[in-house]
Amino acid sequence: MMSFLNYFISGISLGSVYAIIALGYTMVYGIAKMLNFAHGDVIMVGSFTVFWGVSMQGFPPVLAILFSVVLCTVMGVTIEFIAYRPLRKAASSLAVLITAIGMSYFLQNMALLIFGANTKSFTSMVPVGALRLAGGKIIISGEAIVTVLCCLIIMTGLTLFIRKTKPGQAMLAVSEDKGAAQLMGINVNGTISLTFAIGSGLAAIAGILLCSAYPSLTPYTGSMPGIKAFVAAVFGGIGSIPGALIGGLLLGVIEILGKAYISSQMADVIVFLVLIIVLLVKPTGLLGRKLQEKV
Repeated sequence: MMSFLNYFISGISLGSVYAIIALGYTMVYGIAKMLNFAHGDVIMVGSFTVFWGVSMQGFPPVLAILFSVVLCTVMGVTIEFIAYRPLRKAASSLAVLITAIGMSYFLQNMALLIFGANTKSFTSMVPVGALRLAGGKIIISGEAIVTVLCCLIIMTGLTLFIRKTKPGQAMLAVSEDKGAAQLMGINVNGTISLTFAIGSGLAAIAGILLCSAYPSLTPYTGSMPGIKAFVAAVFGGIGSIPGALIGGLLLGVIEILGKAYISSQMADVIVFLVLIIVLLVKPTGLLGRKLQEKV
């Protein structure tokens, strides 16, 4: 029983990271109606920025983290402006998808040129010690505590931002109908850029938390977590912020329990199999809603 609880807590911690990453996918899709497959590599850039700042330049961790978030935020806006905005009215959505994949490979290869292919040892940015319960039989790592708290704070803050602020209301309007929003005086381009900025900043935080819990870093670090976070977003209902949270948590728990009780080699297969089953039963995801096509 104690082993199960330890695995479950690890799953919640990993799922919280997936949920934070999934927010970027779900917000961009919900508002811009596109899939930003370079999002996973923004995680890697954020992690390498902290690694460079702390391990190579000797910056204080807080300063390195702030610099990483700012850099990824600016990078997200720049990517949207240069790579995606010119294709927003393209005849085929495939153009945007191919561009996103190309941007992903560009970021990976830039990291290879700068830092090399060797695995780097990432120093945990979490200054909190482990919590021991039940006489030490249940151990909650400091990384797990901070990750779950960050996830809850981010989800709450983002929900309040969207519901209570004018930029948040603009996001809702653009997600419903870009044309009507523009007629109402909303800056559609600015709103989409803000969405990319928020998603990319959150990706930096997720990358730091992920590498603090699993302290290794390569130019491909963000690839698989990015794909799994996309799965989490689809699982919960892409376009839904609560869906990103539920999908991420469920995915993390399924992955960790699958590794522990079935097979570490089969864990990823189990994750994607569960996704297929959920989509067969409910194609819009757990909290997704069916959109009515306008004619």
